[in-house]
Amino acid sequence: MSEWTIGVIGGSGLYEIDGLENPQWIAVDTPWGPASDALLTGRIAGVKFVFLPRHGRGHRIAPSGLNFRANVDALKRAGCTDILSISAIGSLQDHMPPGMFVMVDQFVDRTFAREKSFFGTGCVAHVSIAYPVCPRLSGMAAAAARAAGAQVHEGGTQLVMEGPQFSTRAESLLYRQWGCDVIGMTAMPEAKLCREAELPYALLGMVTDYDSWRDEDHVDVSQVIAQLKANGDKAKRIVVAFAKALPSVRDPSPIDTALDGAIMTAPSARDPALLARLDAITARVFDRP
Repeated sequence: MSEWTIGVIGGSGLYEIDGLENPQWIAVDTPWGPASDALLTGRIAGVKFVFLPRHGRGHRIAPSGLNFRANVDALKRAGCTDILSISAIGSLQDHMPPGMFVMVDQFVDRTFAREKSFFGTGCVAHVSIAYPVCPRLSGMAAAAARAAGAQVHEGGTQLVMEGPQFSTRAESLLYRQWGCDVIGMTAMPEAKLCREAELPYALLGMVTDYDSWRDEDHVDVSQVIAQLKANGDKAKRIVVAFAKALPSVRDPSPIDTALDGAIMTAPSARDPALLARLDAITARVFDRP
């Protein structure tokens, strides 16, 4: 059992969080390059929070330009124990209207221009991603969202597209046929990297639009921005409610040991240069096979 340190990755419409005691922006160097921004640290209801604006303050960075590895590494180095990701998403279902919050629990990864792993030649690892979110964290986030007055749908599959363009209507209809419920541009490889970093991850999606599948609808940026403002204000209240409801101690999670048995490369064959870059990610298992 230990103290929580909650990393919050804020997506479109969420570039800061309210209620932080003794807020401080800190820069964290990573061996993967620069993160999207400095980290905003502080406490809410006695719980330590570390906030990262995913696209940078001012929304400077497009989805394909995000340095996902640096972002997750920076949060790991800052001592985060768990990650709550908040993202703007489009809906592929009538029963998930704009304004609703969705606790996503599965993903279909259709991105293709991003580095998706900390590991590679010189240190090969394979983690399980069958269940990519933490049910404990997701349940607490859903309860906090309801406490903050949000309409919440628990569970749903998100199609993660490359972007930055929105879907064609044909693509949107195809994703519905695949059984996807919502669509976004940033949850992958974010969730995969959090699993490699042994960080329990939950994604709270803020529905802004119906994507492009309905005859009467298409994604319009002005509409998205208007909904983002309403969703963003509510998301800030959700974070405060989430902090106040956290248990006083953090019980261990199975995800805390996700790398056990995952590293395939023999110690004698590991690349020292890659191991140096992996120092924060593999600190717990550094000298294990």
